Amino acid sequence: MEPATYAVDPRPTGAPWRLWEEVGEDAAARQGVYARVYSVSFGARNRVAIAPGDSRSMVLIPEKCEGYCQGVDGRAGPNLACERCGRAVATRMDDCGLWQAVWLEPDAVVRRPSGLPAGPRPDWDDLERAEHRVPPVEPDGSWSRRWEAAIGVALAHLVAATEDRPVTLPAGPVTELLGHAVGRCLPNGPGVRSVELAGPGIRMPRPRPDVLLVPRHPLTGDPWRPPGDEGAVVPLDSGVWAYLAHPGETSPLPATGVLPEGVLRDDYPLPQHPGPPLMPHRRAFADTLVGLPAVRGPRLRRFRDA
Repeated sequence: MEPATYAVDPRPTGAPWRLWEEVGEDAAARQGVYARVYSVSFGARNRVAIAPGDSRSMVLIPEKCEGYCQGVDGRAGPNLACERCGRAVATRMDDCGLWQAVWLEPDAVVRRPSGLPAGPRPDWDDLERAEHRVPPVEPDGSWSRRWEAAIGVALAHLVAATEDRPVTLPAGPVTELLGHAVGRCLPNGPGVRSVELAGPGIRMPRPRPDVLLVPRHPLTGDPWRPPGDEGAVVPLDSGVWAYLAHPGETSPLPATGVLPEGVLRDDYPLPQHPGPPLMPHRRAFADTLVGLPAVRGPRLRRFRDA
């Protein structure tokens, strides 16, 4: 989480966990899990994530600070207590492979106005701002962790929307950055579905493609849709979508005229691309897919079995 921001997860998350065998398919579905998993969360809904640096007046509960490596993963439930009264109020997550965050228990905290002026509410217009774009490569030259997670989530929605059928991606950044991951996940063969980028600031393709790759709203997380459209859409992290839709000028020098298509300038370095192709985060893909009712469909059996 960015400092001074928060997010709310409407799904059950965290401890207590119950094994699939004792939960059963119907009870798991009521928890938002539609395919067999090792265990199902029966934790609170609407837990609030904040940046660890924004937490105040809380202390760790030593007996609940288990983790796999050099951090804590919250496996035993809330591991942070109110410094004043001792009540368990939040879970600190910072073990390896986890996003660093503090998750506040919704029934243990209340929201109070800070008295400070609120910043502007983000909206669709923000997606065209250069600072909203998330580059796919980290400063150290590795693939962006946010891109890996975003592609894992989007790929699960694509599998569900196409019912595990082949797809064609639009030429350009979408194919260059997502093509390998999509090719590894979806089959080749007949019944190809078309996929195109769509969203604010982009003219709607005609005829409408089978699937639209659209941004999530930067505040609510709801996927963008054309007015009156009920077709299949695949939501994508707004910062990642903004980079694909509005990559902008990569040269630090102004240019006059327009270069022919396919011609690259040689007075500035080309964008970095790590050696291995960009791949989705496996956990993000799997957790998203089992949370989609479409995973119960007959054509997605191979994913359920995996």
